[in-house]
Amino acid sequence: MSETVKHISIDPITRLEGHGRIELFLDEDGNLADAFFQIPELRGFERFCIGRQGEDMPQITERICGVCPEAHHFASTKALDACYSAPPPERGKRLRELLYNAYIFSDHLLHFYYLGGPDYFVGPYAPPGERNIFGVIGKVGLELGKEVIRHRGYGQRIIEIVGGRPIHPVSGIPGGQSKGITEEERVEIAKMAASAVEFARASLEIFETKLLADETYKRFVSAEAQAPPTYYMGLVDDNGAIDFYDGKVRVVSPDGREFALVEAGEVLSLIEERTEPWTYVKIPYLKDIGWKGFIAGKDSGIYRVGPLARLNVCERVGTPYADEAREAFLDHFGGGPVHATFAYHWARLIEMLSAAERVAAIIDDPGLMEGPLRSPLGEPGEGVGVIEAARGTLIHHYKLDGCGLIESVNLIVATTHNVAGISMSIKEMARAVVRNGKVDQGILNLVEMAFRNYDPCLACATHALPGQMPLIVQVWDAKGRVLERIER
Repeated sequence: MSETVKHISIDPITRLEGHGRIELFLDEDGNLADAFFQIPELRGFERFCIGRQGEDMPQITERICGVCPEAHHFASTKALDACYSAPPPERGKRLRELLYNAYIFSDHLLHFYYLGGPDYFVGPYAPPGERNIFGVIGKVGLELGKEVIRHRGYGQRIIEIVGGRPIHPVSGIPGGQSKGITEEERVEIAKMAASAVEFARASLEIFETKLLADETYKRFVSAEAQAPPTYYMGLVDDNGAIDFYDGKVRVVSPDGREFALVEAGEVLSLIEERTEPWTYVKIPYLKDIGWKGFIAGKDSGIYRVGPLARLNVCERVGTPYADEAREAFLDHFGGGPVHATFAYHWARLIEMLSAAERVAAIIDDPGLMEGPLRSPLGEPGEGVGVIEAARGTLIHHYKLDGCGLIESVNLIVATTHNVAGISMSIKEMARAVVRNGKVDQGILNLVEMAFRNYDPCLACATHALPGQMPLIVQVWDAKGRVLERIER
């Protein structure tokens, strides 16, 4: 590529869910002047759900995404529990937790081996056709490759048993669950869960021997520019442990001090949302700190969510093996909070192990097999459902009319929370690797690696509606000059 290039577009960015691009703008010397993480698609679920029956929402909103439908399914169901003042009975809640932890296990496995892992197992400079699961299998061996596929299948099988379908489950309903499981299914899940725990432990060992020794990983996990000190948000239980399904919303400051601890239904009191003219995604920030731009630090309202954030906000993970792994994680970085963006990969595997341990524990709970599945519903009203998607905190906020029809919807998803952090990470990575206008596929992939840490889901994130932000179309010539600009 010529040294005179002033604009580089990475379009589409790869190994994520949804569609997006990265726009890099270079100065006269060919070094980075600015970078934008742009999400140009618009789904519009918040708009076309208005007027629908509230009980339809768990199956409508999960169609936002084919990677994390379980998160939307139960965030929606929990919002409806609140709308109808109908918290699920213990059996219904435990069934939801069983399915949900199987989802966390399966989703984290997907990212490590299929999406993020190829950058390290195969190498960031390898040909694009090799940076995939087949390239990973070629590096780790066919037998481990088979185990990866088998255990990904185990996660989906548990979701199918509990949720009725392996993708887009149907079991969550306002007030509880529509179905239980049989003893034969319980035994089947128990066997898969035991295997999943051992596989997750083996995956952490692979991480420690492969990725922690990888020069590219070591370079960026220790890079100060890739460790922005931000606030962090996540759900914790009454003992301060990570709770993927339920709990209170805890926010900690960049120095690890507790900034807020609120009931999940009060989370919207903590944040505001804003838009930028170059993307169809809203950007949340902490209301009491305020928006100071795309900068990190205690005086900036930017916060992050997801595996790294959850390890920072919790006092413990909550399961034996995962707690041991968290201690090793913190020891490696000299304590917490850990700001290293590339540590998201390590945190994800610790959570994968914890999720497998939780499935193994829940399946032996006698209360899973007996008792009511659903609570009676009250009058329809307003409710907020909060859950920890694999990618971070997910919020569904609904208002129902007296007939149970949707009056308004607001969805704040994990990738939306992380957009500001992703934007900063991309910019700092591009600043580090793009020099003198010289780029190649390997360098561009390094820029993409900055956002893959977050495992973003762009289809989930796009909720800024037309009419609330401008649309700008620019036509560029081969020399980087703007020929025409059209604004709405």
